[in-house]
Amino acid sequence: FDVGRVVKSPSIFDMDKLRWVNSQHLKMRSVAELVELVDEQMRMVGILKAGECEDVVVACTSLAKQMMETTRDAAENAQKVLGYGLPNTFDEMEEGGEAKEMVKLGNFYNIGRIIVDQAEKKALPLPDPADPLAAFMDVGKGGGKKAVIIEADEQSGGGAYSFPEAYKAHMKELAKEMGLKGKHLFHPLRLALTGEMSGQDVTKQLALTFAVDSKGDDVIDREKAGIVNFEERIVRLKAFCDSIPEEYRISKSTTTTKSTDANTAQQKDTQNGSATTASGDTTDPISTYEGPPITALDIRVGRITKVWAHPEADKLYCEEIDIGEDSPRLIASGLRPFMSESEMEDRLVLVLCNLKARKMVGIPSHGMVLCASNADHTTVKFVSPPVDAVVGERVTVPGFDFEGEGGVPMKENPMGKKKIFPKLAPFLVTDEYGVPGFLGKPFLTSAGVCTSP
Repeated sequence: FDVGRVVKSPSIFDMDKLRWVNSQHLKMRSVAELVELVDEQMRMVGILKAGECEDVVVACTSLAKQMMETTRDAAENAQKVLGYGLPNTFDEMEEGGEAKEMVKLGNFYNIGRIIVDQAEKKALPLPDPADPLAAFMDVGKGGGKKAVIIEADEQSGGGAYSFPEAYKAHMKELAKEMGLKGKHLFHPLRLALTGEMSGQDVTKQLALTFAVDSKGDDVIDREKAGIVNFEERIVRLKAFCDSIPEEYRISKSTTTTKSTDANTAQQKDTQNGSATTASGDTTDPISTYEGPPITALDIRVGRITKVWAHPEADKLYCEEIDIGEDSPRLIASGLRPFMSESEMEDRLVLVLCNLKARKMVGIPSHGMVLCASNADHTTVKFVSPPVDAVVGERVTVPGFDFEGEGGVPMKENPMGKKKIFPKLAPFLVTDEYGVPGFLGKPFLTSAGVCTSP
């Protein structure tokens, strides 16, 4: 032992990494194993009073299991689900926010009015009052009659009357009647029923709300739970719809479609019937996309100014990358099996910048270098901007507004917490011509299209 070898800097816990590790342990546990821990957290935040309320705790645990990093997250998620984030009026919505921009498209008003009308006429499928949490249980799974807890958010259960199935069938009919699909239908529906633009399965959220609302005041602290029951939501939704300006009560997508159809018909008449149409499906993939906006990503042109092999990881390079900031970004990339240092140094690359810095085998990596690979991941290449691209400029995608308030990239913390990049990644692909893009639209810089040959 030598005092001279003692490091002067104190030990630092990487809380982000610790929370991630904890989330992996939670995912390995069953809902039944986590219920007691979540129950404790729900009592600590004040949702539960004295007495047993195991069914509600099971539902809260199941709902949050795939996203929680700590058991506290399940209690806080329950408060968010039980609340109703829709503002009282249109004017109170955040200017440039995702929700307000969606309402401006015109579909929300019509869908909201239909929901209000059907709810008042008792024509909207709702959870069974006798068993509101049936959506969280799979009856008869495993060959017996005992109900089994469903742990995956994309799965739902139910008995003879299945609220999730009734809801899906009802909304399918609504989609046909209104001629809407994808995000143009489901985003307004989610906002109208839950008050949020994103979250877990809508039927499970409503089921939990009905279940908690049915409990007595001796079991649930309604104020701390922040519950807004279904009847109150419908009253607020009706008032909100009444506050929407006339100009946002007509579907923009419908108007655009009619205009396009008219132009197409006129073009065919001009050509005396000689016009031909391309074969195959011409549906715009953007119309059916339901994920986060591509504008949430802050992808910028960068230049690798320095690269070296990570001293403790065989597959990692460490890079200093100039992205137009005061100092270069330090980023670690798993590219050593695919390219040499000489191939990387002084290269123009694309960098996803709005990711929180995280330790990669001791190196604080702040960002991600974008690459493309073949199907079996044996070949990996940079996504390259044009040689004349300006270092630090933001990459855009045609058809999306990157200039207005709605185009401002998401902050680092919500990017990670809401897992925005993993949700967008499946839609970031390179086409047969080596052009990377989003939903068939190319990545662009001021100097032209990006490539990945």
